Parts: sequence; C-alpha cells; structure tokens
Amino acid sequence: MTPWVQRLLLANVVVFLFSRLFPALIADFGLVPLGIPYRPWTLISYMFLHGGFTHLLFNMLMLFFFGPRLEERLGSRTFIWFYLACGVGGAILSFATPYAMIVGASGAIFGVVVGFARYWPRENIYIWGVLPIQARVLAIFMVVSSLWAGFAGASDGIAHFAHLGGLVAGWIFLRVWERRRQRRVVKRPARPRKVSVLVDLEALERWKSIPREQLHEINREEVDKLLRKANQSGARSLTNDERDFLDRMSGSG
Repeated sequence: MTPWVQRLLLANVVVFLFSRLFPALIADFGLVPLGIPYRPWTLISYMFLHGGFTHLLFNMLMLFFFGPRLEERLGSRTFIWFYLACGVGGAILSFATPYAMIVGASGAIFGVVVGFARYWPRENIYIWGVLPIQARVLAIFMVVSSLWAGFAGASDGIAHFAHLGGLVAGWIFLRVWERRRQRRVVKRPARPRKVSVLVDLEALERWKSIPREQLHEINREEVDKLLRKANQSGARSLTNDERDFLDRMSGSG
C-alpha cells in the first residue's frame, strides 16, 4: 500500500461515516456545478463524499487495485496532484448537468484507470475475478460508455460527464507531465567523465538496495530487468526514464 493511496482510502471512509451521522454534509460539500462560483471548495470536497456504501466500495476497490502501482510510477507527490486534477476535471465537465448534485470520487478514479492503462496497456484486468480484459480495452470501454450515457441523457443517477472529465483530465495531466520531464532531461548539463562514473557507481549501489519484497510484482520485475541491463552494460546504458524509475523505487526520486 503506497502512502497517498492509503491516506485517500482512509479519508474517503472517514468522510463517508461522518456523512451517515450528519447528512447535511452532502448538501454543504456536494457539487452543484452552477454553484461553484459561490462554493469553490466543492471542486475538491465532492470527491470525498459518496451516495451510499456500494458507491464507496466500488470506488475504493478501484483505487486499491489501480492506485498503488501508478503512485509508484509517478512518485507520491505527482500522484496526489494527478488524483486531485482528475477530480477537478470531473467537476468542470459536470457543467453539462449544471443543476445536478454530484458526489463521489469516480472522476478521480476513472483518471487513475486511464493512467494505469497508459503505462500497462496490455495488463489483464479480471472482471468479477474471472473475465480477463486488457487495461487499454477497459479504458476505451469506459470512455465510450461515458460518452454514450452522457450524451444519451441516461437517467440512471450516475454522473457520466464527471467520469468523462476525470478520464480527459488524467490523459492531459500525464501528457503535460511527461513533456515537462523530457524538457528537463534535454536541459540537463553534461557531467565530466570521472564525476559521471562515480555518480553512476553510487546510483547502481543505491538501486541494488531497493527493497524488492515491498514492491508490486510488476514493478519488481521491471526493477530486476533494469538492474540486469545496468550490470551488463553499465548504468549509462539506461535511459533517463529508466533511471528516474529506479530512483523512485529506491526512494530518492
């Protein structure tokens, strides 16, 4: 369990219990799109409220299964900004239903699913624990179903435009984040050879000390693959993205 996924799970459960004891919280902190100029805090607060136990359970299960690997990949600080940006994206697109009362983390969760599918597109997700479906296919299905239900005006009590807003915000956030990282790599000055060799040796020792047993199986396999590459061809054979990934896994990124 990664730090921010754990905190988000706890925060959502605690707020849900409080909302059962004090139902007025829904009215005070739920999102009504047209009311955002007068109640701007609802851009954030609505994603910690849920309409019922099943609503909460579904969202938290999605966060539990998809969130930790994505947080490990992005780094904790980037992950929480990503999560909140997806939730705000869901709130903004909810202007398509301006008078609706909207609660739930679904916009942020749908963004997390898109992020997962972006980095592990062929990873099999087992629906109901039985039916395998690739992450990229699941993400496409979620986009299409949200579009269809939103524009068809489905009266099922689900904020489909909030879902779609989270998906779009997640995709945009990761595109911008990746481009900014690429620019930083291009601007990074070259180091003298002796200094570079010492730094690479220090990095290799640090990466070898990564607590593999604490990593998710997929991330553990990726760490092992990159360490084999570094041992065989040297640390300089790794790309900047690969080095950044190992740094995050070692806790220094």
